[in-house]
Amino acid sequence: MDSAEKIVSLVREAQEGKRSRHEVIREINASDLVNVLFDSATGNTATALCRGIGASPGAASGKLCLNVDSVLEAVDAGEQAIMVAMETGPEDEPGMRWATGIVTAYGGLASHAAIYSRGLGIPAACGVEALKVEDGQIRIGETVIPEGGVISLNGASGEVFAGEIEISEASAPDELDVLLDWADDIRATTIGVRANADTKEEAAEARKAGADGIGLCRTEHMFLGDRLPVIRQLLTATNPNDQQTALTQLEKVQEIDFVAVLEPMDGLPVTVRLLDAPLHEFLEDAQEQNPMLGLRGIRLAITTENLYRAQTRALVAAIKERINQGGDPKVEIMLPLVSLEEELTLVVGWIKEEIAASPVPIPIGTMIETPRAALIAGDLAQHIDFISFGTNDLTQMTFGFSRDDVEASVIGRYIKKDLLQRSPFETIDIRGVGELVSIAIERSRLKNPNIKIGICGEHGGDPDSINFLIAAGVDYVSCSPPRIPIARLVGAQR
Repeated sequence: MDSAEKIVSLVREAQEGKRSRHEVIREINASDLVNVLFDSATGNTATALCRGIGASPGAASGKLCLNVDSVLEAVDAGEQAIMVAMETGPEDEPGMRWATGIVTAYGGLASHAAIYSRGLGIPAACGVEALKVEDGQIRIGETVIPEGGVISLNGASGEVFAGEIEISEASAPDELDVLLDWADDIRATTIGVRANADTKEEAAEARKAGADGIGLCRTEHMFLGDRLPVIRQLLTATNPNDQQTALTQLEKVQEIDFVAVLEPMDGLPVTVRLLDAPLHEFLEDAQEQNPMLGLRGIRLAITTENLYRAQTRALVAAIKERINQGGDPKVEIMLPLVSLEEELTLVVGWIKEEIAASPVPIPIGTMIETPRAALIAGDLAQHIDFISFGTNDLTQMTFGFSRDDVEASVIGRYIKKDLLQRSPFETIDIRGVGELVSIAIERSRLKNPNIKIGICGEHGGDPDSINFLIAAGVDYVSCSPPRIPIARLVGAQR
């Protein structure tokens, strides 16, 4: 019996009174949902040329495309496009959005390509060490495939193939909706499930998938593709006049973006994370030696005081516009990469001055992404309404692992040597990262019993991580829209 048949059979047994809904929900596992929600490679496939990290589930075949223009040309011609690069960045967003699959030589489960692919629900293989992208072709060992040739990938296993493979298309039975509605009823008092969504399209997909709201709207993702010059103008401004010109433009486009995201989520909470733009992802010649630990998040805001003010004004304007349109916007503001209580109080003061003009209340919170923030969570909690764990960064900083490339260079070898069972970027490290999460929850609730606690790292869609987080006491998990059904099911299985 395949997964679809299993779901149909068990749901019907519950409907006929032969089993309880709780029993049925416990018998269906996350892999059953993956099987019916994502395309998969069948067993009748060619031998893989190489294997990287399975960064986003699904399978795809298509035309090899080495840049954005190539992808768009293929799509315009009615062809499937597989985008292949050494690594991806914000300028690649238009190609990634239209591609059928993505393959990169660098990166792991928390890399730009992996996170973006999961958000779009398309397969991706990252950290493919054997892959070399050359002028007009790729090379994998002795095999050379010219741009325009056909390649395939299995996003679950990380395998890459020359030519086309057999793919079983996903087909979810109607009974899945019934099952997930039952799961929602059961988990209603246990755990909320929100989405990581940055665009109107992703917000609409999240609502359709049953999200209880948006737990992470990454405003830096609103400056990808053709919006990239707006953020670059700000980041490279060398005098106050140029900076103010850039901020004025940023505020203008942010209002448009916020209105677009709020509309599909009418009546549900939307947590907007103010700008967290690692410079190496947005600037071609950034000189930071450790960019993920450098001038980003609240640090950038403090060196550019009006940045978060401008974003907040844009958000307040968007709220007013949605109300004028007859909407019911519910918004929360989240401050990223806080490590000091003094950082938080300074910037919260700025935000409160700006949200005084809002027609609706706007809770303010922070991400817990650094070990120090976890340890001083009680001090932080006195000044805010909620916290949300950014477990990608928290894992990176707790282990001292680079989330961009350590999986290909280190973690794969550690797993082979049985030093690690699974990547800590895939499932939460309970002894280390999990201990920091537990400490932060305990200390924050001691100082602020009413504080709301969530998680918005990619662990929010991992079944084992969800089970730990429920036990630890989080109020909601937030994950990419395609993984929402899985989180809804797992949240009801305890």
